[in-house]
Amino acid sequence: MSTEVEHFSGPYAFHGEGPVWHAPWGGLRHVDMLAGDVLCLDADGGLVERVHVGTVAGALRPRRGGGMVVGVERGFALVDADGRVETLPELWSDPNVRMNDGATDPDGRFYCGSMAYDQTPGAGSLYRLDAGGATSLVLDSATISNGLAWTADGATAYYVDSTTHRIDAFDYDSDAGLTGRRPFATVPEDDGLPDGLTVDAEGGVWVAFYGGSAVRRFAPDGSVEGVLELPVTQVTACTFGGPDLDELYITTSRENVPEREQPDAGSVYRARPGVVGLPVVEFAG
Repeated sequence: MSTEVEHFSGPYAFHGEGPVWHAPWGGLRHVDMLAGDVLCLDADGGLVERVHVGTVAGALRPRRGGGMVVGVERGFALVDADGRVETLPELWSDPNVRMNDGATDPDGRFYCGSMAYDQTPGAGSLYRLDAGGATSLVLDSATISNGLAWTADGATAYYVDSTTHRIDAFDYDSDAGLTGRRPFATVPEDDGLPDGLTVDAEGGVWVAFYGGSAVRRFAPDGSVEGVLELPVTQVTACTFGGPDLDELYITTSRENVPEREQPDAGSVYRARPGVVGLPVVEFAG
């Protein structure tokens, strides 16, 4: 893969994560996670607005009625179309654990996973928020619950618990949820930590590598089909966007980057890899 990666936005974020393209927004949104902000970018990468949702903004998805659902420090928040934030009841009280990354399933339910600030092994979990506000525990004993995405037919989900250096697959249906967890691909530690991910329309799995300066595309059989190299080390997540969903947007971070090194860390990058992605699934609530 020889696709060129270009600079899309300025380094607006300290810890950019969780990019989402949604056509009604007219651009990209992503979180500046540890600032507790959602950053709203226009189609040219300019910063239009910061929406502050709490101490932490882990992941977001659009809502069917407008606005967003967001994973916040210890649970979920609903943001209406006017930017008003309603924080739902906390799911836990431990101040050492925070939400991290998530996604919506094919039925419009929002998942977000957690981790300890100090990355205590097994301290994280994966939770689900249903349209009516009910929450449930989906997985426990995660360390850094991270990327989650479904295939076009909705039958398979891919998930990352970063410190396992592995991408896992699940079977999915509406009633049973996520079942049949199994390894999909194991990655060398020298490649960095697998982080956020997205799935394209052909079934390819695109995974950002934190500390690895790259996004890798995995074929449906788990083999690596291509690598996009970036000029910064902390590559956090990716999503397809643009009017035709043929542009891959990649978030990055300044976390753990020495002062005055990598001045563009925290920017969003863009590539056109020759495949198209899947439209974002709106949260049903």
